[in-house]
Amino acid sequence: MAVDFGFVLVESHAPTPVLSQWMDDLDVLLPKLTGHFKSLWMTDHFFWSDLYAYEAWTVLSFLAARWQQFDLGPMVIGQNYRNPALLAKMAATLQVFSKGRFIMGIGAGWKEDEYHAYNYEYPTAGVRIEQLTDALEIIKRLWTQPGKVSYQGSHYAIHDAYLEPKPNPLPPIVIGGGGNKTMRLAAQYADWWNLPDAPLAKYTERMAVLHQHCENIGRDPHSIRATWFGRMVLARTEAEVKTLAASRDKPFTSDNALLGTPSQMVEQLQAYAAAGVSYFMIDVLGLPDEDRLQLLLEEVLPQVKTV
Repeated sequence: MAVDFGFVLVESHAPTPVLSQWMDDLDVLLPKLTGHFKSLWMTDHFFWSDLYAYEAWTVLSFLAARWQQFDLGPMVIGQNYRNPALLAKMAATLQVFSKGRFIMGIGAGWKEDEYHAYNYEYPTAGVRIEQLTDALEIIKRLWTQPGKVSYQGSHYAIHDAYLEPKPNPLPPIVIGGGGNKTMRLAAQYADWWNLPDAPLAKYTERMAVLHQHCENIGRDPHSIRATWFGRMVLARTEAEVKTLAASRDKPFTSDNALLGTPSQMVEQLQAYAAAGVSYFMIDVLGLPDEDRLQLLLEEVLPQVKTV
């Protein structure tokens, strides 16, 4: 089975003038990732505590123009941060201008402090799932149905909405999340499914639930690509791994990240791949450190890309 890798851009920064350094690091790093990583990903958040964060769609549009060797997508769009019909239009436009390199990652939304800070309503989880259902219906209909399109959902609606040009090819839809209702939507609408920050046991348990949802509606569960998103803490020695994992305000552990030396990392990734994961979107701590990059590109990825 072929395994692909996507590179997750660092989502937040200390409150200092960091833009030039952020861009300088990408200019150095991304050419070296070409041929090793297939795609670039940006999370959709406004802030983390008092850290800076860049707006995801703006960054994705910039990435599409500047680094044309990569596919790209959000991991994942919060569906109620943007009107879903406008989101469908934005995605279609970016698909056209990127010449088919866009991937639509979308989820129900969850980060409550952002909602309150930016004056968005924060409905219950059940309502957010209903909103996601409406959003997926609107996006798919606008992408595929000719002429003027109407839809009346529980929360969102369109009336004689016209979307041209259509995205060609249709962007894959990635639905992120592990709740039963979210996974039922993934079985119905998704091309790819993603579960973030999940240890292998949890991942395989939730994937079995997804497969059951697929069987319930008569869909081949293997028609949905299984993907994993999260952090990788890679170093030459276990002591270095431990130090790096503890360097964040919230330390990373084996319960929420991939941690290890190159051989340990290969073993972990191969175990996920054996369970059915064929795409890893990873935020690699400590880059653009050259030694860590060499470990990743020479000792880890080649051992996992075909398993």
